[in-house]
Amino acid sequence: MKLLKVKASNFKNCVDDFEIDFIAKSKKTIEDKEYELQEIADGLFVFNTMAFVGKNASGKTTAVELLNCCYSILESFSYEPDNNFLDNVKLEIYFYHDGFIFKYLTNITSKDALSNKVTFSEQKLFSKTYYKSYANEVYSDNGFVEYDKIYTLPEDTSIVFFPLEKKQVKCIYFSCDEMGKRTYDSVFKYLKTFKINESVLQSIIDIFDNNINSLSKLETDTYSLVYQNSERILSSNDLYHTLSSGTTKGMLLYIGVIISLKYGIDLIVDEIENHFHKSLVENILNLYKDKNVNKKNATLIFTTHYCEILDSFNRQDNIWISKCDKKVSLENMYIHYNERSDLLKSKKFYNNTFKTAVNYEALMKLKKELMI
Repeated sequence: MKLLKVKASNFKNCVDDFEIDFIAKSKKTIEDKEYELQEIADGLFVFNTMAFVGKNASGKTTAVELLNCCYSILESFSYEPDNNFLDNVKLEIYFYHDGFIFKYLTNITSKDALSNKVTFSEQKLFSKTYYKSYANEVYSDNGFVEYDKIYTLPEDTSIVFFPLEKKQVKCIYFSCDEMGKRTYDSVFKYLKTFKINESVLQSIIDIFDNNINSLSKLETDTYSLVYQNSERILSSNDLYHTLSSGTTKGMLLYIGVIISLKYGIDLIVDEIENHFHKSLVENILNLYKDKNVNKKNATLIFTTHYCEILDSFNRQDNIWISKCDKKVSLENMYIHYNERSDLLKSKKFYNNTFKTAVNYEALMKLKKELMI
């Protein structure tokens, strides 16, 4: 299964027909096909990496939260929004599965205070066999027929259950919120659930702090940390105050990267540069671009304020600029801007080509306030 496009109306503070498209639009060079794109079916190319950029409060997080909602529906046939009430959100989701293009329409609404799950209404599901000749008209109504193998389900369960059948993790989502001391429990839970050898964890730790000889979980909320050949038995709270924040977050994120690449699970990271050096972020991007590593077509989706990261992108159609003028909207760098692809993307941002620069007047106003 591969998500292809999402369109939403009435989702949080987004404009209506808020759209995110995973299918490559611009010319596909041999180099792009090797590093930037993945061919999930004959002639059907989607991205290895996707970026959402914009200034603070522009809606980057909202965009990836919408994607997380859609992935949740496709992997567990339900959705539990985090502390957000959703009322009559209209969703249109396109995905590829087993040689077919599916188009799914639904309205979702938060159920009530007793249940975190949303309810689904006005659901419709269409499918069509994918042929290479459809590559440029995947979303066209031509060929779609309504999926008829549908029976009654509980109102909090999506009918995408019928073609997908089995619950399966299709995305891992890392929000920009710190997990704090809960991070370590999540790390070891991921290792166990996805059958990742603990030696891999040590390889990750070495990237961030080579003074740590080993880290292992002994029992609930008890860990063994061997630091410079000296062992300490620590609680998660003690461990959190012993390790650097970069090491703590790095362990969890890199485990997520490894799971994503090993199983072909898409990975969403909000504010990927948080606590990380630019070279580490570039390393993660390069893992997704390397077909010898990314063998199962995983996609890395991330938000960032760090526009220099985008200079490692050869393409422009996998970069979205988020803006918020009363409502959150997205602009695709390739579709909405006639910019030369050979120019550094960071230079375009610093030149305020996309109107994403920090409000200089507001900064000067604050400075004057401090001078009083």
